[in-house]
Amino acid sequence: MAGRVPCNTCAIICSHEKAKPPRPRRIILVRHGQSQGNVDECVYTRVADPKVMLTEQGIAEAEECGREIRKMIERDGAHDWKAYFYVSPYKRSLETLRNLAKAFERSRIAGVREEPRLREQDFGNFQDQEQMKIEKAARKQYGRFFYRFPNGESAADVYDRITGKDVNEVCVSFINSDNGISGSESGFRETLKSDIDVGRFQPPGEQSPDMNIVIVSHGLTLRVFLMRWYKWTVEQFQGLHNFGNGKFLVMERGYGGRYSLLMHHSREELQKFGLTQEMLIDQEWQSHAKPGELNYDCTMTGPSYFTHLDDRQESPG
Repeated sequence: MAGRVPCNTCAIICSHEKAKPPRPRRIILVRHGQSQGNVDECVYTRVADPKVMLTEQGIAEAEECGREIRKMIERDGAHDWKAYFYVSPYKRSLETLRNLAKAFERSRIAGVREEPRLREQDFGNFQDQEQMKIEKAARKQYGRFFYRFPNGESAADVYDRITGKDVNEVCVSFINSDNGISGSESGFRETLKSDIDVGRFQPPGEQSPDMNIVIVSHGLTLRVFLMRWYKWTVEQFQGLHNFGNGKFLVMERGYGGRYSLLMHHSREELQKFGLTQEMLIDQEWQSHAKPGELNYDCTMTGPSYFTHLDDRQESPG
């Protein structure tokens, strides 16, 4: 029939996948500057945790952090770079963002999203100072990851909101949604990954390979985010040290497209942060691997659980 498109042509058109937008160059994790609560824990007895503000030193730390981030980005010589920010709604994080952003022109900021799932671990409401000393001692004995504060959260609870639904549920939600995975249906990590895959923070008509994602949050929340991203174990998480106030850690796109801490940081820096030799070996793999590839030799997810077994072949029959 005249004008009819051949079936094989239809198949080619239908099977053609839209090219994915370039992955952001970096994911930069920033801990808020020094807060009133970092200086005097008595503040938590009279001020709600979400309302605790930065100190003057914390403001200076945030401003310096912004300058350092900009210097790092420009060191590569990129001219069309931009930054997109995700920020915890807690006042100290918002103040950190506002002061950090002084180092950027408006044209460099692709967007900002306030993200409640990036909030601080909930230690309860107004906190009794003496009781908190008892609770923190109990946490040390019980285990930092699983201990839940009364009327608050454990690190495991924070992990759940960073992770969200089971991956199979998330996939179903994504398939059935016109707009991708919604925040109510997934953890922050899955939302971020979806945003990366669809290029949600790329300005209309732009496909910049030099986009930088900046996440301004809290020490434990950021460590849990790293734990989820790299699939670290509870034991490995508990060996990590906190970020300094106003300091940042960089996950940079590697040679194959995955994100690795070793693309920016030295092994010595990461060891001080708490990474073990096994974690560093995996970071080396991450720096060369492609998205979607699996590290079958990773000792953290397989062999280390079975060191009590030998390599003898099972006898046939």
